[in-house]
Amino acid sequence: MTSASPRLVVPVDQGWSFKQEDLDDSHFLPVSQFPTNVHLDLLAHERIPDPFIGKNEEVVQWIGEKKWVYKTSFSLPKTTSDKSKKVVLAFDGLDTFATVVLNGKTILESDNMFLPYRVDVTDTVRTDGEKNDLVITFDSAYLRGWDLVEKYPDHKWGCWNGDNSRLAVRKAQYHWGWDWGPVTLTCGPWRPINVEVYDARLADLSFGTTVDESLKSATVVARAEVEAGSVAGTQVRFDVSLDGVAVASETVDVTASDAAEKKNDDTPDGIATATFLINSPALWYPARYGKQPLYTVKATLLAGETEADTSSKKIGLRRARLVQHPLQDQPGTSFFFEVNNVPIFCGGSDWIPADNFVPRIDGKRYHDWVKLALEGHQAMIRVWGGGIYEEEAFYDACDELGVLVWQDFMFGCGNYPAWPELRESIRREAAANVRLLRHHASIVIWAGNNEDYQYQESENLTYDYANKDTESWLKTDFPARYIYEKILADVCTDLIPGTPYHYGSPWGGGVDTHDPTVGDIHQWNVWHGTQEKYQNFDRLVGRFVSEFGMEAFPSVRTIDQFLPDGKKDADRYPQSSTIDFHNKADGHERRIALYLVENFRYAPDPLEQFVYCTQLMQAECLASAYRLWKRQWQGPGKEYCGGALVWQLNDCWPVTSWSICDYYLRPKHAFFTVKREMAPITVGMTRKEHAHNEEGGHSHSRVTISRQTQIEIWGSNLTLEDIESVDCVVRAWDVETGKLTYEGKVAEGVVLKPNRSTELAALDVPGVKGDEAKTVVAAYLKSSAAGQIARYVNWPEPLKYLHLAKPELKVEVAKNESGDVVGVDISSNLPVKGVAIEVHEDTSNEEADLVKFDDNLVDIVPGETVRLGVSGATSSTQFTPRYLGMQV
Repeated sequence: MTSASPRLVVPVDQGWSFKQEDLDDSHFLPVSQFPTNVHLDLLAHERIPDPFIGKNEEVVQWIGEKKWVYKTSFSLPKTTSDKSKKVVLAFDGLDTFATVVLNGKTILESDNMFLPYRVDVTDTVRTDGEKNDLVITFDSAYLRGWDLVEKYPDHKWGCWNGDNSRLAVRKAQYHWGWDWGPVTLTCGPWRPINVEVYDARLADLSFGTTVDESLKSATVVARAEVEAGSVAGTQVRFDVSLDGVAVASETVDVTASDAAEKKNDDTPDGIATATFLINSPALWYPARYGKQPLYTVKATLLAGETEADTSSKKIGLRRARLVQHPLQDQPGTSFFFEVNNVPIFCGGSDWIPADNFVPRIDGKRYHDWVKLALEGHQAMIRVWGGGIYEEEAFYDACDELGVLVWQDFMFGCGNYPAWPELRESIRREAAANVRLLRHHASIVIWAGNNEDYQYQESENLTYDYANKDTESWLKTDFPARYIYEKILADVCTDLIPGTPYHYGSPWGGGVDTHDPTVGDIHQWNVWHGTQEKYQNFDRLVGRFVSEFGMEAFPSVRTIDQFLPDGKKDADRYPQSSTIDFHNKADGHERRIALYLVENFRYAPDPLEQFVYCTQLMQAECLASAYRLWKRQWQGPGKEYCGGALVWQLNDCWPVTSWSICDYYLRPKHAFFTVKREMAPITVGMTRKEHAHNEEGGHSHSRVTISRQTQIEIWGSNLTLEDIESVDCVVRAWDVETGKLTYEGKVAEGVVLKPNRSTELAALDVPGVKGDEAKTVVAAYLKSSAAGQIARYVNWPEPLKYLHLAKPELKVEVAKNESGDVVGVDISSNLPVKGVAIEVHEDTSNEEADLVKFDDNLVDIVPGETVRLGVSGATSSTQFTPRYLGMQV
């Protein structure tokens, strides 16, 4: 190819209209936005009530069983009439069963929401400036799914959440409903559609990056795939820059692919590669450990003197590993991530789609979510396998802010079928999405599914890990093994050989997904399973806990937004049918009540105090897990727990769930307790009761038993430097009188080694002997260089047994010299559990949502003042406190 004109991209995003397929053309209505889906368009025209309000979800179910038609027309410039050029309609995402007709000709039958489609329409499209008619008819994924279930009766269908029809359909599984989300079987053109006109194009730009173990050099192999009728005479120029400053450049010839290599549609016509050696590279680090420089690599396709196409991506150079090595003194192997030779304790959270209607999540909202996680000291987000391969804006934000990503493939909680056509669709889906996302520095692992191996275990489906005959797997009642251990594994080996691939989450090496000594686990024996007390999380540890959680109600403001009549709604009480409707977890009434009644004195009225109690419960539960599990991060060879990801960070609608921030990005109180536990330097404490027979007593005596309550204290240092000359000061108070019963150092001049937890002291509960059950103990870490560097207050549990007197609680607004509100100062004459500062209920949601706290739900003890930093407040902002035992 000696010359070519630049590739032309024409967005097909204007003039769209839609209608229900069985209505006449007079019912076409303009779309509300593009990309879009049918629920958003019906909402915009007020043809349906908001599914997120009240019980409206029930009255919009008919939408998912209808066919819907979208149509538009577009024109191409007359300059595109050259018949030698190729014209392609590129569909980035059609949800899901779509028949596409262009100028009266069917050009595509799609069946995979996650698969981008490119259709050659050179012989169908009009390129002379005339109108092209594009019509897309979307069939019911729900009904088509059931048709496929009936077509394959020999498969052993079964799943948790939703129904079996979802397993047959490559569509976002949460659209069928989950134990935190509504049923919204939507459809539509959910990602962009473009017309491309070209002689040649860059089909893909990818990178192999290797950072030397010394971190002093990096090698980048840039690879451009070219589509062209002929690649003869074409070249690709690669330009590497950092912050706008050129780093390297090279122009290379495009080499034609061997015809024998064209095994499938993924094989390009030509390839160009260039290798760059970068000395003293600017390395990409997770947020806590360094900066996040991103190199820009731009590829320019040259056909003679013409720049036929360009593509650029941002990459981060880092040496990332999943470390699974033997451990000292404990069985099994570690499971933790290391970036640039730094072991990372991955405290973080799981992520579900941020809305049931994805097209309305804009880039700012994605950025706000990731920023919120970062502000909560979270190191990792796991993209859960029942949602979507997220939008680029999500991963861009993770790259820019330094948050690691664990990426699942989109399979969850079921026994998926694997007939031949489905296997090929899944292969193409996996390849397309790995290609799309593989340049993101934040992604450090891909996993094959969410809990499908646990489903296999629960249903006793056939699985022999020792059997490596892949074809035989398809003949068992667990054919999905072929998907996870063959198809997805092969795609990852081919396309991202440097990124770990994990067969599933959880996955423990093919024997038992509950094995806490190997791989990752989902720890649901708090809430689900055996419903353990959350105080026992130290016994429920795993090498990496990628799911665990506790439910809590969302903000009262959020409840008022989903109640049809807001604050005046007759169902504005915790046990109402509408509020119960906005909790999809089976048995949630019993389980919330169980954990509340085990721990607190509470009542369902008023709603505000009940919501507070559920959030306090969740906060105490999750903080306990992070605190106790991070204690097991003990340094090289002793990485007994390498991470904890709470289920879940976010919600997809306003709901009571396990999230730590609700649908409107309003943090629950657990967000702040998790943030404190994941701070760079923390002090942890637990109390344990020991019972033994007194000397000379009968071994079966119930009288000569001596009981001793001890506290154990440790410090956690997640920084990369020694913290020297650290003292641990302990104080104790009588919870009823506020009397100081003990003060002293229990450790002095200690060095907190970097990136690990260090045991500091074990001692009897200090204070008055016999009063341990009413003694509050606080531990403080103080260094000679920085003063107080960590604080934690430990309470006797269960908290319901405490006699809490009314405190003299002082809440004062703090202002800077300019008069701006910068914080809230809290002090008390008595120990107070869980002081939460709220914006006064009469404040509008818009004004209240501007107020951001940097901490909340704090324990107060006599003799100190705790400041909660505040931004977004004005001199007229009113704050009100809430705390455990408050009389309301």
